[in-house]
Amino acid sequence: MSMRFDTALLHGSFKGDEATGATLIPIYQSSAFGQKTAEEIEKIFRNKAPGYAYSRISNPTVASFENRITYIEKGLASVAVSSGMAAIALTLLNISKAGDEIISKSSVFGGTLDFFKDIEKLGIKVHIVENITKEELEPLVNNRTKAVFAETIGNPKLDITDVKAAADLCHGFGLPFILDNTTATTYILRGIDLGADIIINSSSKYINGSSNSISGVITDSGNFKWTEEKYAVMGEYLKLGKFAFTAKLRNDTFRNFGSCLSPMNAYFNSLGLETLSLRMERHCENALLLAEALEGKEGVREVNYPLLKSSPYYDRAVNILGGKGGGIFTLRLYTKERAFAFINSLKYAVNITNIGDTKTLVIHPSSTIYAHSGEAEQAKAGVYEDLIRVSAGIEAIEDLKEDFLSALNCINEKLPPGGGRYV
Repeated sequence: MSMRFDTALLHGSFKGDEATGATLIPIYQSSAFGQKTAEEIEKIFRNKAPGYAYSRISNPTVASFENRITYIEKGLASVAVSSGMAAIALTLLNISKAGDEIISKSSVFGGTLDFFKDIEKLGIKVHIVENITKEELEPLVNNRTKAVFAETIGNPKLDITDVKAAADLCHGFGLPFILDNTTATTYILRGIDLGADIIINSSSKYINGSSNSISGVITDSGNFKWTEEKYAVMGEYLKLGKFAFTAKLRNDTFRNFGSCLSPMNAYFNSLGLETLSLRMERHCENALLLAEALEGKEGVREVNYPLLKSSPYYDRAVNILGGKGGGIFTLRLYTKERAFAFINSLKYAVNITNIGDTKTLVIHPSSTIYAHSGEAEQAKAGVYEDLIRVSAGIEAIEDLKEDFLSALNCINEKLPPGGGRYV
């Protein structure tokens, strides 16, 4: 009997600790695991027997979290890592080498753009496109191109990727489509069902839900057909067919880079996962209601949220995301000075560089998470010096409305949009 999503979060590929009857997986806070004989540990290291030897390679608490993610994503296997950025880095480095090329949408997280600059120093070229269309991809794809990368909902541009169309196009070029689904989560969109080959989540965000753990997770669909002609870098793992990507990741790239997830953080993520659907429902609801309350108000240049009728992505939010716009919206307040003053006037929202917390969070992206991006890069990512990103929490919506409208009234009085300085 198949489980519905809410049930799968609690019971999918998970039974707690059968030895003790505990309903939660124990925290195996151990760096290494002893074996009875030298022969046994040799088999584990050579992947000829199941078991645990060293937590940099695998750990029971982490494995439990990985299995639960794989189940809800409908994937083949998952590898949990130390951060969302580690997940992106290891995924791309697992399939490419110097001389290879990657194509990415421009509307991606600032840290991802910074990483692209780093791998270009290693000889991996990254082409940036505004949209994943035949017209934009065709001039760029060649025999060195190894993958196409995008976010489901751009952070913070909030453009929506047509995942099925993008995946079909990539497959037509013989390329895997890698989807960062952090902002949507599998609650809103199951990327593998729509053709995405590899799903990346910064599980520090909505999966965790409480801003207590940095982590990321990579889920392989097992559907892409890796070939020796195109992906010679995967070497001996190609003979494993649909397991090739994860086998190389687990036993080579991930293992040797040492970007392992701690057992404690895996435990916190598993706790958060169990309430993902309840929180996401409230995040989406509050984001829409708060965006609607601010749109058109004096002193607000623009409010951007996919489910606002004014959004160019409204139809995609309805048809692709099932009427869920995610938990993030942005607003522009004419000047950087007004944006700073607004953030400083808020009572409940926390000024912090994160999304997906139970609490409402705000940040000025241009001066923080996009501080290393040029003006043109920022504009392509939907970042402007008067823009504020809001991650709607699960507080009472009336309290949030009062807080945001009060802050807006305050800056309108002290620093009108037409000029003057904040005092």
